[in-house]
Amino acid sequence: MSKRTLDGFLGRPTVAKKQRLSSTLSGNISTHPTYPFPIPHLGQELGDVVAFSPAEDARVINDQPDLDLLYFQPFIQKTIVDDLFQFLRSQLFFYRVSYKIKRGSFETQINTPRFTTVFGVDESSRFNETGDLVENATKKPIPKDRYKNCQPRPIPDCLDVLRKITEGCTGNRFNFCLVNYYKDGADSISYHSDDERFLGPDPAIASFSFGAKRDFLMKHKPDKDGAAVPPGSKPLKLPLDSGDMVLMRGRTQSNWLHSIPKRALKSGESDKGRINITFRRAMVVGGTENYYRYNVGSDGVVFKWDDAKKDMLPWKGDEKDP
Repeated sequence: MSKRTLDGFLGRPTVAKKQRLSSTLSGNISTHPTYPFPIPHLGQELGDVVAFSPAEDARVINDQPDLDLLYFQPFIQKTIVDDLFQFLRSQLFFYRVSYKIKRGSFETQINTPRFTTVFGVDESSRFNETGDLVENATKKPIPKDRYKNCQPRPIPDCLDVLRKITEGCTGNRFNFCLVNYYKDGADSISYHSDDERFLGPDPAIASFSFGAKRDFLMKHKPDKDGAAVPPGSKPLKLPLDSGDMVLMRGRTQSNWLHSIPKRALKSGESDKGRINITFRRAMVVGGTENYYRYNVGSDGVVFKWDDAKKDMLPWKGDEKDP
C-alpha cells in the first residue's frame, strides 16, 4: 500500500516516511532513582538508522469483522535489527513476576512464563525535566499517595526514541512501554486482549518484535454465550520477524484475542530469544498500578542478561555501570 494511500486511510496529513526526528542520541545514559542501574542511549550508529523508520509502508488488515491492523514488515531496517536486539537484551532490566489470583475460595499461583519490565505513567501525571512526577494539567507535584502500590519510572531514551517515531507515523499517542523477553520457545503468552477499562475505548497498541521469529495468533472472541464467532471471521496467524511491528487499533482489542504460543524446542528458531515491545496509553491511575503489579511484581529480584553465560540471571548489584 502506498504512503499516500495509507495516510488517506488514516485521515491525517502526509508525513515523509523517512523523516528524521531530533533526539538525544549522544551515547549518554538514562538514569532515574527507580532504575536499578543506568540504561545507555542507543548511540549514534543505531540511532541514525532507527530515526529513519518505518523501513516499509504498512499493510492494512481489516478484511474480517471488528479487525483493524497495520502490519509493518519491517518497521526497523534489517541492517540493524540483530544489533538492536542484542542492545536491548543486554542493557534493560527485567523481572520474573509471580502473583496469586483468587476465584471464590480458590487461590491460584501464577508464574509469568516470560521476563517482563515496564516504563511510563498514566495521563494524570508526567515526569518533568528533572525526573519528578508532577500533575499533567497543573505541573505541580503529585499527591504523595497517588501511587500507593508502585513507583512509576520514565521511559528511557533508547525506548522513548522508538515511541516518538511510532507516534509520528501512526498518529497515536502512548505513555507506557511494556517489554517482554521470551528466553526460548518455552516462554509464551496465552490468548488475551488488551481491553482494560483504563485504556479507554478502542485503544491502539503498537507491538514490536525483535530477535527470534515467533507466530502471533489472533482469533475473534465468541459471542456472549461463548458459542460462536461472527460469520466471516477466522483465526489469523502473523509470522512476526525481527523488526516487524503490528498496530492493533479500533475495535480489535474489544473483539479479538491474541497470543504467542509455545514453540517446540529444536524447531525453527525456538532456541533463540525474542523481545516484544508494546506501546500503549493508560488513561487513569489504575492503569499504572496494574502495569507495575503484573510486570514488576513485589519480590524485588532484578534480572539482567549475562553475555558470558548467555542467560538472563539475577542481578547482584555489583556490576559496573554501563
